[in-house]
Amino acid sequence: MGYDIERFEGDVDEELLCPICNLVLQEPLQAPNCEHAFCSHCILEWLAQQQTCPVDRSILMSNQLQPVPRILRNLLHKLNIRCKFCSDGCHAVLKLEQLEIHEQECECNPKRPVPCDQGCGLHVPKDQFTTHNCLSELRAYVDRQSDTIRTLQQEVRNQSNELADVKRELRCLQDGIRALSVRIGRPPLSMGSSPLGNEDEEIVRWTSRLTMARVSRWGGMISTPDAVLQAVIKRALTESGCPNSIVSQLMENSHERHWPRGLGSLETRQVNRRQYENYVCKRIPGKQAVVVLACDNRHMDSDLIVDPGLVMIFAHGVE
Repeated sequence: MGYDIERFEGDVDEELLCPICNLVLQEPLQAPNCEHAFCSHCILEWLAQQQTCPVDRSILMSNQLQPVPRILRNLLHKLNIRCKFCSDGCHAVLKLEQLEIHEQECECNPKRPVPCDQGCGLHVPKDQFTTHNCLSELRAYVDRQSDTIRTLQQEVRNQSNELADVKRELRCLQDGIRALSVRIGRPPLSMGSSPLGNEDEEIVRWTSRLTMARVSRWGGMISTPDAVLQAVIKRALTESGCPNSIVSQLMENSHERHWPRGLGSLETRQVNRRQYENYVCKRIPGKQAVVVLACDNRHMDSDLIVDPGLVMIFAHGVE
């Protein structure tokens, strides 16, 4: 739809009127051959129903529309028009090209955001200011931010799982290269020079010193251990000889928010419970806790293991 001709001061040339709505052209487009100009909204709505020029009925497709010539745009921009908020008290008369910016910032614009002076700090549309409730608005704002945080946390978990999958594939590739080297009678390719290779060997040496564990009561798993319990388990890990490079990461993975997809919620844990017996678990000395390392559990589905591993803490049931 175009601009109401009554808003303009002075005469408006008929060439500046849209043949469809008979109002002053707004965001005009023209047909390439006959050069008839229309409001963009009007002509696109017309062509959605029939593919002909509204004036001369020549064939016209929406993808053929073109911007109007500069001379026509200049004629439109020079027209003097009253602000659409004149009924709300604005008496400004300005050039058409300045209209959009003015109306966005117009003091009489009932939708213009204004800062709340009651202490919440939010910006509220002017026409909603009298019904604005700081408490309910802040609650809604907090809810939106919480949703955003949950979405970002899920994205982080997904990316962590993808990274773990890549590292697991890399380890399998390294194992395959070593096995192939042995079969053909050549020394294995040196992978110990990389930080990942050195770390793997250190983890394997440490886990080989731990005793196997059997969990008889998976329902006793503590999925959200508090800081005190985590500190106790972390100290036990360190005293057992766990490589310093993975202690912190293992402890981060003791909380369900860092667990893989297959353990990430109570529902998924119930679905996958039968697969727990397939875990290779090592006992954390003296504690009702086990460490489930990725290097010991390559047989497990990627949804049930995370790199470099995870710590499971129990109220009881670790043997």
